Amino acid sequence: MLKFMPDSSVVSDVIPSPNHGERRPGVPTDIIILHYTGMTDTEAALKQLCTAGTEVSAHYVVLEDGRVVQCVPEARRAWHAGQSWWAGEEDVNSRSIGIEIVNRGHDWGYPEFPLRQIAAVITLCRGIMIRRRVPAHRVLAHSDVAPGRKKDPGEKFPWRALAASGVGHFEEPAPVVRGETLMLGGNGNAILSMQQSLAAYGYKVPVTGQFDAATMEVVTAFQRHFRPERVDGVADQSTLATLESLLASKPKDSPQPLTSTPPPAIA
Repeated sequence: MLKFMPDSSVVSDVIPSPNHGERRPGVPTDIIILHYTGMTDTEAALKQLCTAGTEVSAHYVVLEDGRVVQCVPEARRAWHAGQSWWAGEEDVNSRSIGIEIVNRGHDWGYPEFPLRQIAAVITLCRGIMIRRRVPAHRVLAHSDVAPGRKKDPGEKFPWRALAASGVGHFEEPAPVVRGETLMLGGNGNAILSMQQSLAAYGYKVPVTGQFDAATMEVVTAFQRHFRPERVDGVADQSTLATLESLLASKPKDSPQPLTSTPPPAIA
C-alpha cells in the first residue's frame, strides 16, 4: 500500500499496513479501541502490524516518546479487535478506530505508560472523537470487547487521566472494603442483577444468575478498566457500586461533540 495523507495532524509518520479492508456499509465509525502492543519493542510491533500475512493492523500506533504513526486510513477497516463484541455489535472492527500504544504488556514486565505517551493518546483520541462524533463512553479497552482473550491496555492504563480530558467514561471507583462478594460458582438474584447491569453497560455477559467462567472474565475486564486497585474477578461491594455509578452517569448514545480546546497537562 502506498503512503497516504494522515487523518490526524498529530501524526509524525505514515507507515502503511497492507492489512485492512472495507468497512461494512452504513455503519458509523463510533468506537475507539485502545490496545497495548504487548511486544518487546516498537520495531517488532510495527513489523507485526505492517507485514502482509500477519492478519493484524491498527489505524494508529502511539510510541513511548509521544510520536504517532498512522498505518491504516480511518476510512478503512483495520484488523485490531479480532473476535469481539460490544453493546450488541459483533463486527467491532467495522465501526471502530484501533489505537495501539507501545507497551511490552503483561507478558514482558508491563511497565508504566509514560506521561508524554498518554498526552499523545489523549490528543489523538480527542481529534478522532470530533471528526467521527464518537461518544466518550465508547472509548474502550481491547479487554472490554474481548474479555476472554485480552488484558490490554490493562490495569496500569490511566483511564482517570483520559476522562479528565473528555476521553472515555470514568467514575471514581468505590473504596475496597470488607463485605459480601459474588464469585465463581455462585448463583441467585444478586448475580442476575449484576449481569444485567454489565450487559446494560455494553459487555457481552450471560444473564443467567449463574456466576460462571464467562461472567468472571467480564468482571475481571470491568475491574481492569474501572476498578484497577484489585483485579481478581470477584464482584465485591466496590465493584458493584462502581458499576452502578457508571450506569447512572452513562450518557445516551447521541454524542455531544467536543470542543477543540487542548486537553489539560497531565500532572
